Amino acid sequence: MDTSRGLAAGEGVFTSVLVERGRVFALDRHLDRLLASATALGLPRLPRDDVRRAVADAVRTHPVARGRLRTVWVAGPAGGELLVELDPVPPAASAVEVVTLPYVVDHHGALVGHKTTAYADNVVALAAARAAGAGEGMLANADGGLCEATAANVFLVLDGGLVTPPLGSGCLPGVTRALVVEACGAREVDVPLAEAALAEEVFLTSTTRGVQPVSAWDGRVLPTAGPVLREVRQRWSLAARDLWWTPGM
Repeated sequence: MDTSRGLAAGEGVFTSVLVERGRVFALDRHLDRLLASATALGLPRLPRDDVRRAVADAVRTHPVARGRLRTVWVAGPAGGELLVELDPVPPAASAVEVVTLPYVVDHHGALVGHKTTAYADNVVALAAARAAGAGEGMLANADGGLCEATAANVFLVLDGGLVTPPLGSGCLPGVTRALVVEACGAREVDVPLAEAALAEEVFLTSTTRGVQPVSAWDGRVLPTAGPVLREVRQRWSLAARDLWWTPGM
């Protein structure tokens, strides 16, 4: 099937899942988001069982110690096509430096909340952060509130409390983000970007990062083992341990 038109037009959705030694992390939660986005964007129906079989095949035939599995559902001239790729990835860095980027997220756009193949904005933003000597970049929405990093969700400690931007800010509804909110009781609040940059502790979440401390924001040094982050990591580890799926079991 020719998927070039769908990819070129951004008519597709995808999700990335962590794989470690034949086990897949939180697959059903990632599929819930993928299938909901496919429906919301008017893409052809994607059977969940087909995705699970394709994921199982990829994990069995491409064994990796640690990898990122991308599942893509893209429009084609005669329906949709499922693409599954599993590539090895190194362990996430123990901490990351971030910079504030000049780009904004349109939190009222049609694609907000969906991880689509129209991903060029994120690619360009991440390249800008790396050109500035950082590992990630922080993005505001059109109202000036903190939204997300280019490829991760953001959590802050403000006045000793754990907060994260709400989904209404325009951030992606990350699976790891949701798990941390559930496990740690983080409050979802709108935070002006200027205020967010003065947080006491900051960390990012994503499928391959897990919970990753921010060591500096625009050159301001931050603790990477603060009291809130230590507790978050403990609770996160407990919540995550039962979410691994082994194909065939």
